Amino acid sequence: MSRKHRKIEVLDTPVKVSRIDEEDFISLTDIARHRHADRGDYIIQNWLRNRNTIEFLGIWEQLNNPVFNSIEFDGIRKQAGLNSFSLTPKRWVAQTGAVGIVSKTGRYGGTFAHKDIAFEFAAWVSVEFKLYLIKEFQRLKETEQAQLGWNIRRNLARINYRIHTDAIKENLIPPELTPQQVSLVYATEADVLNMALFGMTAKQWRDANPGEKGNIRDFANGAQLVCLANMESLNAHLIHEGIKQSERLIRLNRIAIQQMRVLVEDQGVKRLEEK
Repeated sequence: MSRKHRKIEVLDTPVKVSRIDEEDFISLTDIARHRHADRGDYIIQNWLRNRNTIEFLGIWEQLNNPVFNSIEFDGIRKQAGLNSFSLTPKRWVAQTGAVGIVSKTGRYGGTFAHKDIAFEFAAWVSVEFKLYLIKEFQRLKETEQAQLGWNIRRNLARINYRIHTDAIKENLIPPELTPQQVSLVYATEADVLNMALFGMTAKQWRDANPGEKGNIRDFANGAQLVCLANMESLNAHLIHEGIKQSERLIRLNRIAIQQMRVLVEDQGVKRLEEK
């Protein structure tokens, strides 16, 4: 069961979001704290006593859980609403085999529920809180999608960079060169691309940005990374063709100008800045 923890802020209440088996689970314990900071477990159990809650949970499990124990569920449903009826998240999971609610211990412990169930619980706690929870959760997912897109472009640039450096090794570095000389050749070829796309070398960028961490490519936007990936493959091809460096720089610069115009004018391209 894989888990990845994130946190969102909802009406000044920190709420944990956990990735469990490729699904988003939200902390019911944190949501309950919005109503009462010290009685989260009691509030969750009070919600579970409600007959409408049991009906909702049962339908959700029947739709999403092929091993849900419907016989045990019927027994719980018949008792729901009685004064003597009580139910904890652990008992619900143990008796029915439910997968929509998870109780965990440790640093990120508490009761978590699938987002569908968490939104239902949030509405029971406070309709206002539910609306803000949905808004902040959507903001989290949009941020993750944007970051995923940036990583894909960044990884593409890295893969093509490996192709690019292999071409340099095969065609520009004689065996007699020392490791120090090899590194200088790599740096020079990297700066061919930097000059063609950014108009400056890596050192010039560092000198102009002494307080920044990383390098010039770490601050490239999405369009620049796509263009850089294309240029790395093209430069590797030109190196194999034996084109001298000065001519390659001119060609690459012209291509960079052309591609960046197309990418920037395309309204589907978003600016993705690493912060």
